[in-house]
Amino acid sequence: MLQPSPDAPDERRRAGDRAACRAIIAAGSKSFFAASLLLPVAVRTDACALYAFCRIADDAVDLDRRADAVARLRERLDGAYAGRPEERAVDRAFADLVERHALPRALPEGLIEGLEWDAQGRTYDDLPALRAYAARVAGTVGAMMAVLMDRRDAVTVARACDLGVAMQLTNIARDVGEDARAGRVYLPRTWLAADGLDVEAWLADPRPHPVVAGSVERLLAEAATLYRRAVPGIARLPGRCRPAIHAARLLYAEIGAEVARHGHDSVTRRAVVPTPRKLALVGRALAAAPARGGRLGPPALSETRFLVDAVAADGGLQAVTRPRRRSFDEQAAWVVDLFARLEQRDRMERARPGA
Repeated sequence: MLQPSPDAPDERRRAGDRAACRAIIAAGSKSFFAASLLLPVAVRTDACALYAFCRIADDAVDLDRRADAVARLRERLDGAYAGRPEERAVDRAFADLVERHALPRALPEGLIEGLEWDAQGRTYDDLPALRAYAARVAGTVGAMMAVLMDRRDAVTVARACDLGVAMQLTNIARDVGEDARAGRVYLPRTWLAADGLDVEAWLADPRPHPVVAGSVERLLAEAATLYRRAVPGIARLPGRCRPAIHAARLLYAEIGAEVARHGHDSVTRRAVVPTPRKLALVGRALAAAPARGGRLGPPALSETRFLVDAVAADGGLQAVTRPRRRSFDEQAAWVVDLFARLEQRDRMERARPGA
């Protein structure tokens, strides 16, 4: 009679941890989840673990609102880096990828610092200050994703940070009304005040305003510049990873385009990219991901230089063996099915009483 392998319970737990991370991302970040399906399986698994950790970290600060939330996150990070993660699926999965990829600790620490700024209620007077915040809450994720894809050179990491910052600026531009109703404004205050807006009065009664719309437009222009800067970095990623990251870039940029189509009003509405348009963008990413070559782009943003330096100082790690890449038809069919299921779920949620 065959005896079960002594490693079987550990492998079952790891499989359960990975499934839990996928579920968190599928529920909380549809655009990333869709793009992640284009990644090779091993990279996708690690990416889901990474994003799940980032998601629960963000929720711990944003939703919990406890004074010790940031301190608890740092304790959890200590455990992950000591090889003694808390008995939670996300912590165990994150600790596993930290060990296998020698993930520089400065990267998740930078993320937690950005979340701490949120907990402190920081505001941002100008664009450099806002970029410093975006570098921490999103540039860190770009740098960590580069490491998961076995890319640690300064050029690729700098471009990955550009993409992360661009995505965060897009999120800020999209969520102006939602943030204002929560008593927060992330738009640079000097932009708002220079055109005569009383920020505190507007926060007390947030409505569409030409000054706010103009600031949203300026922020999206900055994001567009960074999306363009990110292209050479995508071209330097492993070939099997490029379509997914290119798709994420296109999907997020389209959120900004959707805001622009509605007069840069993100106070009364939250921009949503229609499913057919998402499918078209994913198809475009599959058909023509950036090819290696050409210009490498400018130096890293001054606000993300600490992340680039942290990765460079940490050295390299052996490549992880990747499984067979799915064909174009297999990937396209998978993504079409995903968006169909997401659209069906959205319709069901909207049909619920009180929705």
